[in-house]
Amino acid sequence: MKFRYLFFLLNLIGVFCLIACGDDDSMDEIPPEYDDTPYILEYGSLPDPELPQDNILTEQKVLLGRMLFHETLLSKDGSQACASCHLQADGFSDPDRFSIGVEGLEGKRQAMPVFNMAWHTNEFFWDGRANLLRDQALKPIQDPLEMNETLDNVISKLSAEKTYRDQFVRAFDSAMITEEKMALALEQFMLSIVSYNTKYDRYLAGEEALTESEERGRMLFETEYNPFFPEFSGADCVHCHGGKNFENDQYMNNGLDSDTDFTDLGREDVTLNPEDRAKFKVPSLRNVALTAPYMHDGRFQTLEEVVDHYNEGIQSSSTVDPTVENTRETGLFLTEQDKEDLINFLHTLTDEVMINEPAYRSPF
Repeated sequence: MKFRYLFFLLNLIGVFCLIACGDDDSMDEIPPEYDDTPYILEYGSLPDPELPQDNILTEQKVLLGRMLFHETLLSKDGSQACASCHLQADGFSDPDRFSIGVEGLEGKRQAMPVFNMAWHTNEFFWDGRANLLRDQALKPIQDPLEMNETLDNVISKLSAEKTYRDQFVRAFDSAMITEEKMALALEQFMLSIVSYNTKYDRYLAGEEALTESEERGRMLFETEYNPFFPEFSGADCVHCHGGKNFENDQYMNNGLDSDTDFTDLGREDVTLNPEDRAKFKVPSLRNVALTAPYMHDGRFQTLEEVVDHYNEGIQSSSTVDPTVENTRETGLFLTEQDKEDLINFLHTLTDEVMINEPAYRSPF
């Protein structure tokens, strides 16, 4: 019995020693170190992007941006992150017509997708009110309709977290958290979100074939409107959605409303130029099958509604784009089969790799 009691005491002492050693090890934890290892941006056959030379992508800054993108501490009540309104499964857009902020209030416009930002070189938001992506990054935090928080409060909350102090050291060589560093890190993460691996990309590379319907849709997409020979007329999409990123980096009025029905002045609110009235940034059509609802106000729930608008729903106004206005009287001559083929082609622009990429998910 005494032997068993002595054995128990020795084991107990051993446990206490292990606990004590564990405490000593935690005291000797290796401090974080600055790491400027470059981040290698993969973008397939897309053209070389114009990346900011004053914010060179590094692995640790991209990781910090990813943490912040998914961090609910950025909102007033800790309930929302950037990722709450830019869902990866929905092409980094919001499936709701208008996002609901922390105070239960609706936003004024549909949340734009945030992929391939490196190929958007003409400012950001539907109206272009943010000059650089880093400028865009902090505005939702401060918007009363969105996260409704002050940057000072965000900095205080993040500074209280060792995880963030350490990561700012790895990214910026300093534990001091500032709004500028936050903006640069968020910019880097959003620049890292790239869509380049769709069925259409594989078709261009000769790796996959389009179906007959998808091929007819591609031809319609790329063929110009021709009022004189309707049988040869196309959907004329490439004027606004051309190139590898399927956009033109312009602000346009696409005939949604007449002058008397304008409720959102769009680009004019930024430039104060009446010629920009009701003009909005042309979005990329990559992943368009994932990013419903459509238009700046999310008025269309389906791609069928979008195609019907361009085919027969154009409204005349003082600032409507001439290319769109030219089709208003006759429409695009699209048959029901044409519409189906066109939509089937648009589905080939879905990037399943991007929406399942682990590097874009929450790191927590």
